[in-house]
Amino acid sequence: MNFPAIFRLTGLLLTVALALPLLVAPATTARAASEIKIIVNSQAITSVDIARRVAFLKLQRTGGNLGKKAREQLVEEALKMQEAARIRVLVSDAQVDASYQRFAASNNMSTKQLTQVLNQAGVTPKHFKAFIRVQMSWPRVVSAISGGGGMSTQDLVSKMLERGDDKPSTTEYILQQVVFVVPASKRSKSVLNARKREADQLRARIQGCDSSASMIKGLRDVSLRQLGRIMQPQLPADWKPLIERASAGGATTARITERGVEFIVICSAKTVSDDKAAELMFRAESDQSGESEEAKKYLAELRKRAVIANK
Repeated sequence: MNFPAIFRLTGLLLTVALALPLLVAPATTARAASEIKIIVNSQAITSVDIARRVAFLKLQRTGGNLGKKAREQLVEEALKMQEAARIRVLVSDAQVDASYQRFAASNNMSTKQLTQVLNQAGVTPKHFKAFIRVQMSWPRVVSAISGGGGMSTQDLVSKMLERGDDKPSTTEYILQQVVFVVPASKRSKSVLNARKREADQLRARIQGCDSSASMIKGLRDVSLRQLGRIMQPQLPADWKPLIERASAGGATTARITERGVEFIVICSAKTVSDDKAAELMFRAESDQSGESEEAKKYLAELRKRAVIANK
């Protein structure tokens, strides 16, 4: 996945998922025959589904009655997914797979290793990907019901001003991406560590974007991409704090990703306040509103209208 494509992902998944302790002791999923325990509008939730969510909650070190919490979460997620499907805002399998890969890379793991960890913990990749799909799709539902989904920039700005908000300001970045490429066939810990040392040496010498192209010339398997104008609300969750901490003319710390080792060069950073900034701030607010009061009321209404049967 290239860097700009990450902008379209929500930050909610990483906020939740990065809390997982990935070094876990072996766990077992219930081996008994799967039994239907809950039906949500004709959608069955089985004993195996509940057992896997309990295992997932354990990974997150959640306390309390895990069986009850698992059942509550799965019912809510069924309602969210049904509504996302109804209004046709479900994320694609490719987007879910890309998030799964990015999550693995952000934890210095291959997807194969992440799959092994999830299987060992009793969660399974299928269950985790279903969770990812909900976390990515529900904010789209909230955005649609809030009226921001298909509105023009002018309409969004007008809506923001009508509710009494001043036109907001945000930071506009000009960015470059430097990638020390590591092919999947050579992705060992020693190779990644060696490439990270190379990346750290280069980024320490970076003095702005004008010189970066000449600095990487002749380096083995290193690419430079011009990312152009990026507003602060568009920054992906995994890069956002690193970019915000870096100064103009400098670079972020180097990170191991699915491509190899990379860092971002901050060509410039300035505060802007215009219609485009207002639009992005409004949309970012909508995208992150999966747990807003409006979203909670909407989910409560879905639950009220739903037919939910506990077995």
